[in-house]
Amino acid sequence: MGERSGALEGLVNRDAWRGRRVLVTGHTGFKGAWLALWLEALGAEVAGLSLEPPTTPSLHALLGGEAEPIDIRDLGAVEQRVLATEAEVVFHLAARSLVRPAFADPLGTYEVNVLGTAHLLEAARSLPAPPVVVVVTSDKVYAPSPDGRPHVEDSPLGGVEPYSSSKAGAELVAAAYRGSYLEAGVATARAGNVIGGGDWAVDRVVPDVLRALDRSEPVVLRHPEAVRPWQHVLDPLHGYLLLAERLLDPSAEAPPALNFGPEDSCTVAELVDRLSDGFGGRPGWRGDEAAQLVPETAELRLDASRAHADLGWCPLLGLDDAVDWTVDWHRRQRAGEEARQLTLEQIAAYEERL
Repeated sequence: MGERSGALEGLVNRDAWRGRRVLVTGHTGFKGAWLALWLEALGAEVAGLSLEPPTTPSLHALLGGEAEPIDIRDLGAVEQRVLATEAEVVFHLAARSLVRPAFADPLGTYEVNVLGTAHLLEAARSLPAPPVVVVVTSDKVYAPSPDGRPHVEDSPLGGVEPYSSSKAGAELVAAAYRGSYLEAGVATARAGNVIGGGDWAVDRVVPDVLRALDRSEPVVLRHPEAVRPWQHVLDPLHGYLLLAERLLDPSAEAPPALNFGPEDSCTVAELVDRLSDGFGGRPGWRGDEAAQLVPETAELRLDASRAHADLGWCPLLGLDDAVDWTVDWHRRQRAGEEARQLTLEQIAAYEERL
């Protein structure tokens, strides 16, 4: 493991990443594409392990990325890829990440999210010099809070549907590999709901708003009153980088799990109202009780005070900024500006706030 070279708390240490061999699983997805580009901008040697981009258009493709499809469920292929990259750091983001598709295919979801995590960690421990690994899970790993209090890292894990329970399962797998094989070289990161430019997935709020805009009709919401910890994608990615840096530091004790969430939460309907204001008052929304067939937690809140205490991390973009940056990215991209330049511009603006 390498050492940090005097980075201040809360600041990304560029020296820790320059020339560092990094593997990002799920790099063709929305969050993975942002992370891979930021790592590239920091000077890291970035490799990926993913399926083909899950959407058309895709941010990964617009950023100029290439993909050699590898299924996280194929242990042999995963081992070959990890061995070939000789990664020093792995960010594990490859997952079934949407609630409704997971509900429709629970077995496939457990195969990807639980067994796939085990495959990745098994491959990592087979290297002569095992990498440090940040396993990205979700704010939904927690059992519902009966009193509505924000979840802390010691809150009970649970899940009311296949997606959340599979992510809780990934937490248990990561803890077992950390305790049995990889010592302090594995940590999990639990982030809230992210928004930002370049997301075209199904069943996520910003893409649904964009599609409703194109159709000139209100967006349909399954659970308009559901409360979620919305944040711009760069805030949790900042946390993942800091957590990996801590794992790389042999002189420091790394936390086994951390929450990365905003200070405030709001309902799905409130977020759509804010997005609609940014797009000139459209598209608005309407509820659809018939679509509320998948059980989901009514209220999710995260307490990220431990990440602040341990890493100096705090969210830099409040909800207004997160919405403004998301709307600005998509308005400009839809007007013909290049996605790669827009994304790099926002990464640079974020780093200036640090």
